[in-house]
Amino acid sequence: MNHKPVVLFVCVHNAGRSQMAAAMLQNLSARAIDVRSAGSTPADAVNPAAIQAMKEVRIDITAEVPQIMGPQAVKAADLVITMGCGDSCPVFEGTRYEDWALDDAAG
Repeated sequence: MNHKPVVLFVCVHNAGRSQMAAAMLQNLSARAIDVRSAGSTPADAVNPAAIQAMKEVRIDITAEVPQIMGPQAVKAADLVITMGCGDSCPVFEGTRYEDWALDDAAG
């Protein structure tokens, strides 16, 4: 049985950067990768500017809802890509991490 890789994108509010990155990878991988996103302090809704930007590249994220990043989600991931969540992102030995220095468009 083949293992489907799991990638978790994490930013503070899970309302912009991580949602957009997850949608892009999901689209580009043709669902060959299990893509997830979460936030250390999730917002109530995805940023309308992120929704609009994704519509411009024909990817619909209107149904997405910001999720809290829990330790189980991090442990389940083969790769965790953080985007500005700093020390609030848990680190588990054996999990691969990358930090993308992307400014929060919401400020």
